Amino acid sequence: MAEEVCCLKTQLKEKEEVIAALKKKLAQLEKNPTAVLELHDKVTPLTSLTPKAALSNEDIMRYSRQLLLPELGVQGQLNLSKTSVLIVGCGGLGCPLAQYLAAAGVGRLGLLDYDEVELSNLHRQVLHGEENQGQAKALSAAKAVKRLNSTVECIPYHLQLSPENALQLIQQYDIVADCSDNVPSRYLVSDACVLNGKPLVSASALRMEGQLTVYNYRGGPCYRCLYPVPPPAETVTNCSDGGVLGVVPGIMGCFQALEVLKIASGQGSSCSQQLVMFDAQDARFRSIKLRPKQPGCAVCGENPSVTQLVDYEAFCGSAATDKCCKLNLLSRDQRITVQDYKSILDNAGPHLLLDVRPLVEVDICHLPFSLNIPLSSLEDRKSEHLQLLQERISELKQQMASDCRPPVYVICKQGNDSQKAVQVLEKMSGSEVDSIAVKDISGGLMAWAKRIDPTFPQY
Repeated sequence: MAEEVCCLKTQLKEKEEVIAALKKKLAQLEKNPTAVLELHDKVTPLTSLTPKAALSNEDIMRYSRQLLLPELGVQGQLNLSKTSVLIVGCGGLGCPLAQYLAAAGVGRLGLLDYDEVELSNLHRQVLHGEENQGQAKALSAAKAVKRLNSTVECIPYHLQLSPENALQLIQQYDIVADCSDNVPSRYLVSDACVLNGKPLVSASALRMEGQLTVYNYRGGPCYRCLYPVPPPAETVTNCSDGGVLGVVPGIMGCFQALEVLKIASGQGSSCSQQLVMFDAQDARFRSIKLRPKQPGCAVCGENPSVTQLVDYEAFCGSAATDKCCKLNLLSRDQRITVQDYKSILDNAGPHLLLDVRPLVEVDICHLPFSLNIPLSSLEDRKSEHLQLLQERISELKQQMASDCRPPVYVICKQGNDSQKAVQVLEKMSGSEVDSIAVKDISGGLMAWAKRIDPTFPQY
């Protein structure tokens, strides 16, 4: 009998230890709900959000300051709680957008991004931290959002939106916010929203300027109505090339959040036929009235020719990314590698290295033996710069003491502007300046930093 009692006590103690461990795990999960977030690498069906019959005491306390607004009130808050929003891009626009939507109590947030957090993101992508470098942006953003409001359902998608998955994904959300900031994705998201009947809140930011429009909402135009033909790829500038002050996408992301919340709560948006433009330099907003929905639009018109999603990279002639795209404007014999150029330096071959970046980039870093003449100066044929170039070519000809054409190698950051400069210089050679043999250095200074000199700054 005593032996049986002892055995039962031992078993009870083991069970109590198991229960204590489970309670501890439960408390940790309740304290840190981000621990249960699952990163999705494909589109899966979602269950519908269950509408709330009424606000809880906790809801009333959390959202009390916005509940006091006659424009929102209890019904508006209930509308937010049953709304799902897909955010395409968790970068400079998507971070403040997700933050304020979660804070306001939107029911479900889909956070889509196929990129990882990098150090160069942190000046504008404020949901990510130094400790998140290398982590999927969608997961990093979802964790930050859950720390802010654990009652919001967050679904992080680590995948690239494509014609194969966009319709299936977008049809599961009530509102879509485009924060992708590249042309092929804009057409893809807009077409998918039209085909699914979803409103689209779209914004962009570059340098010191931002823009916002609401598409496909209450009879308003879609993106194709306004831009039926994509711009030439070489005319599109992104943040990697043109730069951006971090607060500018922050302001535009907040503006997106405002429009999403107005739509979701039932107030409606006033930007469905307006292009809102923000000039950070002058701290000024202005609105431009856009033309209405076009009957002849290829996707939302009366007789649409686009009834399914297409290859948008082929349609736009550029990659669906906000990173610097590589142009291929020259033949192979018009270009050399950074390794080839290093050999020329090592052999002390006489030549001219022409850096065609803007002065603001040259101030960041440059090769000390280069001559800086910006591409824009070459294209505009600025006399003082052409004179400087001619002087350096003449000095080089004297060093060579021969009739051969002096070699000129052109470099920029990534190898895009340098190709354009080669084309300009070839037209000038023998007419506006002495005849030269000009070649582009592939990959530019960033290739030099990666393959030749790891101490050279990257930006």
